[in-house]
Amino acid sequence: MLDASTASTGTQGSSLDLRKTAPWIIFIIFFGVLNETVFNVSTPNIAAQYQLTPSGVSWVLTTFIIFFGIGSVIYGKLSDIYSLKKLIVIGIIVYNVGSVVGICFQAWYPMVIVARAIQGAGASAIPALIMVVVARYFSPDDRGKVFGILNSTIAFAVGVGPVLGGFVSAAYHWSFLFLIPLFTLISIPFFRKVLPDEETRDGKLDVPGASLIGFGLAALILFFTIPKWYYLAASVVLLAWFIVHIRRVEQPFIEPELLKNRLFRSGLIVGFILFCTVMGIMFVMPLMLSGLKGLSTSAIGWILFPGAISAVVFGPIGGSLADRRGNNYVVAIGITLLTISLLLISSMLGLNAWLTSAAMVLLYIGFSFIQTALANSVSLTLDRNQTGVGMGLFNLVGFISGAVGTAVVARVLDEKLLSFPVNPLVRGTEAHLYSNLLLMFVAAIILGAVIFYRSYGLIKFKVKSSA
Repeated sequence: MLDASTASTGTQGSSLDLRKTAPWIIFIIFFGVLNETVFNVSTPNIAAQYQLTPSGVSWVLTTFIIFFGIGSVIYGKLSDIYSLKKLIVIGIIVYNVGSVVGICFQAWYPMVIVARAIQGAGASAIPALIMVVVARYFSPDDRGKVFGILNSTIAFAVGVGPVLGGFVSAAYHWSFLFLIPLFTLISIPFFRKVLPDEETRDGKLDVPGASLIGFGLAALILFFTIPKWYYLAASVVLLAWFIVHIRRVEQPFIEPELLKNRLFRSGLIVGFILFCTVMGIMFVMPLMLSGLKGLSTSAIGWILFPGAISAVVFGPIGGSLADRRGNNYVVAIGITLLTISLLLISSMLGLNAWLTSAAMVLLYIGFSFIQTALANSVSLTLDRNQTGVGMGLFNLVGFISGAVGTAVVARVLDEKLLSFPVNPLVRGTEAHLYSNLLLMFVAAIILGAVIFYRSYGLIKFKVKSSA
């Protein structure tokens, strides 16, 4: 959900050498993004150790996502004020403090959640600030190459995360996953050496605004996890207070002018629905493969791996296709692939797990197409001076929707709300639950498609004009 446009461009005081710097950027981005998915396939083991419900174990993922999403916007804003060198070092250190807390206190589940929050707060600095480094300190000729490398690295990290997580959990213990970010410490001397010293610039961070939206969203996700009215009330009050607040301060956390743009608002809504759906799928798949198939964490990782790697291969294809045929065309392909994939999986729950793996390839390709084309569509609705902030908000919505999707799915599984027969090809109460959940995702995807095409128009074909 990262986009080159989220980076501040600024005035380039010096230029970094691509050959010397790119390996370290790939290294730090890989380990920064890896934690988004490395715990996914271990959720059955974590739930078993602490005797947790799906809602309870979902906080291992949602806590990281919330702090990662909010932190990405905060670090992006801080980069316009403070030294990139200092911010990156601080982010890496905080990331590793969370890792140490997690491995030392893994016997107590609340401390695992605290550790994941600290990890998210630290890890969010890495992709956000590296994007700024590339835009600010690489020559224009090199920037396109580096952004391409970054997007491929991010896709690869997200894809390999479940496999690595499954292997570590099966061979050792899931808590050893907390040790993986420690590798990032060896990059600190490099960044301290190559990044130039920068003076502190004028500006300030809207801390009250960041706090209001952070606590408001956390309360909302708590409501989906534990449906108590006071969580919903707290969320409504805090988010309403946030809206009032950003209209009164000079440098708000989110520019209220952006929300007056109808097409931009529609893009945020569509992004929320689709990212919420896909992240919900990513959460439910390991639980489904473990519960219905009895697969180990390592086996689950390998089942998901082909699809995740396909996103690395087909992501650039989706981008070039959008350039040639238009964003709406690529979104249509993505929606179609997602829908077909979910219908296949919901009907094949009693068959070999590798058939599910094959269907997941379609899902990952479809999502990579939608992710690219939707980001392009949204960016085209923004003025040039709004692009950075606007795409930052789009990314934030993507992260938060992932947390909401995970929480909602966990609640549905807890209460077994969909345990009734719908698909005639499925047998068994538990299988009905998962099958119906996947069909619910199909309905959500269709809703997102309707909103997208009502806002952005029907499919438009780009035809290259002849000279």
